[in-house]
Amino acid sequence: MNMKVFASLVGLSDHTLRYYEKIGLFKNVQRNNSGHRVYTEKDQKWVEFVIRLKETAMPLEDILEYARLREKENSTVLERQVLLEQHQQTLIAHIEQQKSHLLALENKIELYKDGKVY
Repeated sequence: MNMKVFASLVGLSDHTLRYYEKIGLFKNVQRNNSGHRVYTEKDQKWVEFVIRLKETAMPLEDILEYARLREKENSTVLERQVLLEQHQQTLIAHIEQQKSHLLALENKIELYKDGKVY
């Protein structure tokens, strides 16, 4: 599929896709005879994973490291697993912190509902 269709499908702009390619998140993007990028289903699955990592607040530096390791295929499976497990622990801690913030807000809202705060 061409860049416009692909960008629409994955929810990213053309500019973002070109930037990701420039910094090395996308390697070996195929091109047609006219030199236009042609994306595959494999590219779609990869970009969806990258988006998910970004949405979980994984630093771009870590996503790039994961991408570099991924290029080396099976020899880096354990390293990629460790990287994801480290991020998982960070994400769990963040979720716990957000739960604490939510509880504090809920308690404050209850005070307003009970008329105890003006």
